[in-house]
Amino acid sequence: MIRIGTRSSKLALWQAYYIQDKLEAQGLQTELVTFETKGDKILDRALSKIGSKGLFTEELEQALHDGTIDIAVHSAKDMPSTLPEGLPLIAFTEREIACDVLVSKNKNLDLSANPVIGTSSTRRVALLKHYYPNVGVTNMRGNLQTRFKKMEDGVCDALLLAYAGVHRMEMDEYIVHKFPLDQFTPPVGQGTVAVQACPAQLGEEKVNIIRECCNHSETETRLLAERAFLKTLEGGCSVPVFAMATLEENQVSISGGIVSLDGKTLLKEVAQGPSSQAASLGEELAKSLLSQGGDKMLEEIKKQL
Repeated sequence: MIRIGTRSSKLALWQAYYIQDKLEAQGLQTELVTFETKGDKILDRALSKIGSKGLFTEELEQALHDGTIDIAVHSAKDMPSTLPEGLPLIAFTEREIACDVLVSKNKNLDLSANPVIGTSSTRRVALLKHYYPNVGVTNMRGNLQTRFKKMEDGVCDALLLAYAGVHRMEMDEYIVHKFPLDQFTPPVGQGTVAVQACPAQLGEEKVNIIRECCNHSETETRLLAERAFLKTLEGGCSVPVFAMATLEENQVSISGGIVSLDGKTLLKEVAQGPSSQAASLGEELAKSLLSQGGDKMLEEIKKQL
């Protein structure tokens, strides 16, 4: 029996069922165990104002340590760059389309018409200020269904979300704009489901079986580069940094950057190299950005958050 820990939102459950289906297809028995995390409970403040790491993961990680669950299923973009000791990510599923999208009931929404856009992401707010300084922004927390209801009630004209979540919730019909990846480069891990475990509790044999069922090697290589980039910058989900790696013929290309909270300064660069050096490429890219003034940008950003 594999006990799968997950948050209880509709999207988090989709991810858990996705992993459950992969495991049961190989004959494994599973059970879902649901949790409500700090990030789910505190909805009256922006994520950057709550002031702790692992907002959507801490309760599940404690359950892994306790042995209450065998694996935890997360959105990879929610995972801090530094994980608790003994709780590695053991699998990454094949990446969904990773771009950001605008969702609205108004099919004719025009970004040049000064709409009000709802988002809780500092990265998205900063990129909107950089590329679309005319638009209004309002903080929008809660699950996708809650946010959509707020939009229907007139709190905003559109929501800025990850394509993956919108698609998984079968709400594609409301997508009115897809942002190009070279502008709205996503946060590390967007579009991928991550499986976390405590190998000391689970055992090597089960870890290997779960990896065989769930891990997509190309996505894992890309995430190694991206997560090394994030760790070197000491960034988290509330800091406006971004990175996207691609893999072609055993060559990794990673584009990453930092944007100031007011959107006025955007620092971005690309690194390329063999897939065997994916993590090193991410680290080198981050160090290059830091040496070009990224260190001062991050220092200022953290003062303002």
